[in-house]
Amino acid sequence: MIMKVQNVSCARGGAPLLEGLSFSLSAGQALILRGDNGIGKTTLLRSLAGLSSPFAGQIERDLDEVVYGAHLDGVKTALTVQENLQFWASVYGQISCHAALEAMNLLGLQNRLAAHLSAGQKRRLGLARFMVTASKIWIMDEPTVSLDGPSTELFQKMLTQHLEKGGIAILATHIDLGIVGARTLDLTLFRARHSAKYPIDPSNFDEALI
Repeated sequence: MIMKVQNVSCARGGAPLLEGLSFSLSAGQALILRGDNGIGKTTLLRSLAGLSSPFAGQIERDLDEVVYGAHLDGVKTALTVQENLQFWASVYGQISCHAALEAMNLLGLQNRLAAHLSAGQKRRLGLARFMVTASKIWIMDEPTVSLDGPSTELFQKMLTQHLEKGGIAILATHIDLGIVGARTLDLTLFRARHSAKYPIDPSNFDEALI
């Protein structure tokens, strides 16, 4: 399992954001993306996840092994906590969601409607979804938003176990998660140096978050 990024440039709405970005990750490795708001972290993550295309360069990965989490939690409010996870488990051909419920301390909430969860509880449910997909490459945009200290520790443990099992993780976050061996990439170093707009391809807009 590997993800390889070669000389990638990204744009949003035709405006260049990042250029000349290259890195590679192998099984068990994590990459933390840093940079000011608006620098292009979300745009890059969406390109890595296959939701939009980079303006230039190549991204090598198995999209069937990628799961992406954006700013929104992807929670169905009309379903219970367990029903939400069972839905995602069925989509990815998995059977049980018990381990995910336990990992993010959701067992006591499994029969509660997601509409009645707090913001932090919804975030924990959204993160638990990563486990039930059994995907090898986790791409996450500010995963700890709305989490308190204990919940952040649960996420750290879940992520560490994913890496120990040979998974790959790429995260945009402003906090130190204390992930042993994680590399940090400052996107400021790859800020586009010119202001001319790239030709706009209507199929490549990436403002929407899912």
